[in-house]
Amino acid sequence: MVFKFINLKKEDKIRQDNVRIVKDLFAALGGVDKQALLALAAEDIEWIIPGEGWPLAGTHRGHAELAAVLKKASEEVETQYPKPPEFVAQGDRVMVVGVATGKIKATNRPFKDEWVFDITVRDGKVAHIQEYIDTQALARASQIDART
Repeated sequence: MVFKFINLKKEDKIRQDNVRIVKDLFAALGGVDKQALLALAAEDIEWIIPGEGWPLAGTHRGHAELAAVLKKASEEVETQYPKPPEFVAQGDRVMVVGVATGKIKATNRPFKDEWVFDITVRDGKVAHIQEYIDTQALARASQIDART
């Protein structure tokens, strides 16, 4: 019985550490702190942004591609987060649930995106991010009207 308690405490500590790392990642994203962001990301990070027809979609691997997609995001998308996200952890995974609003700069069209990020932390670094986002809302906001 004592053994199970010790393991549960260790698992709880790992979950807490992973949530802290992911919260630090989101703080670096919000503050556009490139160095802090890269320090939190594994060298071989993989960030998957689903969809077609909007500027950020694709699979981005490694620090160079991470920096490139974040630069592109700052140039092409204006985003606000009307309420703080929720963090749910199990083992090496942290799910982040939130809402983003904003506009695609090229079209000036607004969007609302209810999203979930599935983040894997490995050896104290963010190793994998899979976004589940409203790709249709983002693609619609990215479309340039043919009549203009």
